[in-house]
Amino acid sequence: MSLIVVLFAAAGLDFCLADPWGWPHPVQAMGWLIARYQRWVLDGMTVPRQQKIAGVGLGLLLILGSGLMGALLVFLSSVLNWALGLGMAVVLLASCFAGRSLRRAAQDVLEPLLGGDLSQSRDRLSRYVGRDTAMLSAQQIYRAIFESVTENAIDGVLAPLFYAGLGAGLGLEFGTGLGTAIEGGAWPVGVTGAVVGAVAAALAYKAASTLDSMVGYREMPYTHLGWFSAKLEDGLTWLPCRLAVLSIALLSGQPRRVLRICWRDARQDPSPNSGWSECVYAAALGVQVGGDNYYRGQLKSKPYLGDDLRPITPERIDRALGLTRACFLGWLGLITLIAVCFGQLPE
Repeated sequence: MSLIVVLFAAAGLDFCLADPWGWPHPVQAMGWLIARYQRWVLDGMTVPRQQKIAGVGLGLLLILGSGLMGALLVFLSSVLNWALGLGMAVVLLASCFAGRSLRRAAQDVLEPLLGGDLSQSRDRLSRYVGRDTAMLSAQQIYRAIFESVTENAIDGVLAPLFYAGLGAGLGLEFGTGLGTAIEGGAWPVGVTGAVVGAVAAALAYKAASTLDSMVGYREMPYTHLGWFSAKLEDGLTWLPCRLAVLSIALLSGQPRRVLRICWRDARQDPSPNSGWSECVYAAALGVQVGGDNYYRGQLKSKPYLGDDLRPITPERIDRALGLTRACFLGWLGLITLIAVCFGQLPE
């Protein structure tokens, strides 16, 4: 029962509060460690091989350390008080979900644009995307928002839930064995190996995603330091991304057409995951993304994804966010069903 309670409570907390600005957050700690580590490497290591080895160390240290720290916090809190343990699990798991944060970011950029303040909308957009925004038109801003919310739907919302479910499954057997080593022969009341495993796996994936966003670039000075983080995040995201593509295609009501467009277009994108995630939303909603963008003054062209049947509008962006929420709830229900089948509800 505790696993289901924690999952739904974490989802509810993210829906209601998202990540309150100014509050401590695990990603802040991850970012601080990554910044310190990269400064140490880039200042002291000039040989590419050394930087690559340091990059492997950074990836393993942060990912495994984040998972282990999350597991220890939940377990030790539960030893003190079962309610404290469950509360800790809920808060840590909710910090891995970014559904409300994605919607809030989109609204933050759309608000001044709909009010006629193009300049402020460009300025706000620059906080969320890497492309140059100073000269973007209103339609280009709409496209940038759409691309951002659909790309980040996977690594910010759906993949953390996927790994929470996977971690819960892996934590079942481990928790059963560890319970015999604890005084009294069982885990603290209210906490199961599944709960600890869910939090640990979700935080580990969040660490991988944070690493990729901070150092996972092909450009210098991150070319060698970030190669391991980029490759690992691509690999970890591959399966949840494909499951999300299938889910969104089904939710669209036209799965054959959507999957056909994805197969035609998404493979042209150099990214093994973002092209698929952006394309499935574009195909489901009848819009087209991709094309030319400028990054630090340099033109970069991406393949077009989807058919240009409708313009990208605030309504299309809202529907994209709605598809993410529907997919998230569907996966949450599926994890609940699996938990019930494996006896996570009381007799």
